[in-house]
Amino acid sequence: MRRTDDATLFIRLGGTWRLADGLPRVKDVERELDRPRPPRVTIDGAGLAAWDSALVVFVGAVLDGCRSRGIPVDARGLPAEVGRLLELAQETAVPEERTAPSPSGIERVGVRALKRHVKLLGAVAFIGDTALALGRFGRGRGRYRPQDLWLLVQQSGAEALPIVVLVNFLVGIILAFVGITQLRFFGAETYVADIVGIAVVRDMAALITGVTLSGRSGGAFAAQIATMKVTQEIDALRTFGFSPVEFLVVPRVLALTAMTPFLTLFADATGILGGAVVGTTMLHQPFSGYVRQTALAVTAGDLVGGLVKGATYGLLIALTATHRGMQAERSAARVGDAATQAVVTGIVAIIAACGVYQYVFFLFGW
Repeated sequence: MRRTDDATLFIRLGGTWRLADGLPRVKDVERELDRPRPPRVTIDGAGLAAWDSALVVFVGAVLDGCRSRGIPVDARGLPAEVGRLLELAQETAVPEERTAPSPSGIERVGVRALKRHVKLLGAVAFIGDTALALGRFGRGRGRYRPQDLWLLVQQSGAEALPIVVLVNFLVGIILAFVGITQLRFFGAETYVADIVGIAVVRDMAALITGVTLSGRSGGAFAAQIATMKVTQEIDALRTFGFSPVEFLVVPRVLALTAMTPFLTLFADATGILGGAVVGTTMLHQPFSGYVRQTALAVTAGDLVGGLVKGATYGLLIALTATHRGMQAERSAARVGDAATQAVVTGIVAIIAACGVYQYVFFLFGW
């Protein structure tokens, strides 16, 4: 330690810093800070050789001593890794509990408005980071594990197929029952194949598949990322120079967006099959005739529109789920909250998108 011409305390760190070798006494630095108190402190680590957490502990203690005395510190001379570890230690430190007076009604409204504003900015920043990461992936510069991507494709596609098929089959049965019940008043129950086919292919298959995936895959994605945040795995990724959005979010977005249209195709088939079971048993209509009537009613535009909706719903579910996981706080209870919020937000998002698609298709006469 030495004083410069302007009374700045210059602390130079050099040599090997290992826990096994012991640490210099922080009290020596604190005594120097008190006689007389310097206007600022500069820490230089140009002479450092090998080091471990001993260096971080010592520098953290010096920073705490300067902070308690109100002395500004310039630690830009330390290695970048030490700076990241110090920032991580400050983020994970437990803050002191302080009793504050209860805010008034207007203050509570202002605090909530500011929190909403911060969350909105965070969501916009998250979408921007995801878009940039997808751009790097498209140029072949994405940093991710291919085996993780294929595992997510399997979990979002093949493993989700049984529940998607079952739910859409039951929805097809329900639509056929409702259609026959209402059309019977007009003597037009033979048109139930047209109603079920168009409803399933245009909207219901993609919508029901999206709702199912929101509860199954969306909640799982949010819980996984939130748990990684609690266990500080995301902080470890940042420390090693990996972008969590690029490493965790992009594979989930790609997997769910790519698999949802394929699941929608299976949902179309099983929904029509569910309607055929009711139509052939209640109306005594031949199965081949029911399928032929459905094929005449459903157009290629209906099929393509349903697949586009399915891809959009998959994208929305993945974005909302990963965003809820990334913004979760560091506690076990918040992991469950993140999963719940991901499911609810995903369902609301896909229903809102369905309404927008209906309006746009109506405007274009599709």
